[in-house]
Amino acid sequence: MNGTIVVVSEVLLVTDSDWLAQQCEAALGGDHRLHRVHKGSDTLEAIQSVDPDLVLLDMQVGNMGGMAACLAIRQEEQMGRLEPRPVVMLLDRDADEFLARRSEADAWLVKPVDPLRLARLVSQSLSAASDAPGVA
Repeated sequence: MNGTIVVVSEVLLVTDSDWLAQQCEAALGGDHRLHRVHKGSDTLEAIQSVDPDLVLLDMQVGNMGGMAACLAIRQEEQMGRLEPRPVVMLLDRDADEFLARRSEADAWLVKPVDPLRLARLVSQSLSAASDAPGVA
């Protein structure tokens, strides 16, 4: 061992799409540990359980979409029941950027996922979060 410490980020992926999960795993699997939930309504419970460094939300999830899940996360953060963390949304089309902004997502990417762009966006979001005031 050469003494290098590798820090693996915990990422919560919320999607009911197997193909999207596979793309995200391929793009992020080496540098990040992905935890997946299939239902948007399980997002808050999964955050409590996993304590991810970043949440990756699919815009279209069967029972509770990415916008509603993102708003729920932000509400819990504002109430002091969750620590703030970056949220990245995976959008269906460019026009959904409006919805991502309204739901207070930190960043977004339009599907299909470009692995390099997703990896870069996740790294930038994590870096920006660690540079935020009050974050150790």
